[in-house]
Amino acid sequence: MEINLVGESLKFMVLGMAIVLVFLLIMVEIMKLQAKIINKYFPEKAPKIVPASNNPPLTQTNTEEEAHHVAAIVAAVAEFRKQS
Repeated sequence: MEINLVGESLKFMVLGMAIVLVFLLIMVEIMKLQAKIINKYFPEKAPKIVPASNNPPLTQTNTEEEAHHVAAIVAAVAEFRKQS
């Protein structure tokens, strides 16, 4: 009794790949259905838009703080480039 091992292995490979493909297709469809159900019962709330007039104007201290932050970042980048 001669068994063609290459042929048998190809059959098992195709069978395994087909099973994985069917599983993935089913999983994608279930995930789509789940997303529809979740969106139906738990809709995403729209973010509240805050008018720009409520934002405080930039003061001298805010710009000084930003300048200190920028200076610290520039110094860190320069130090990193020196080490490389």
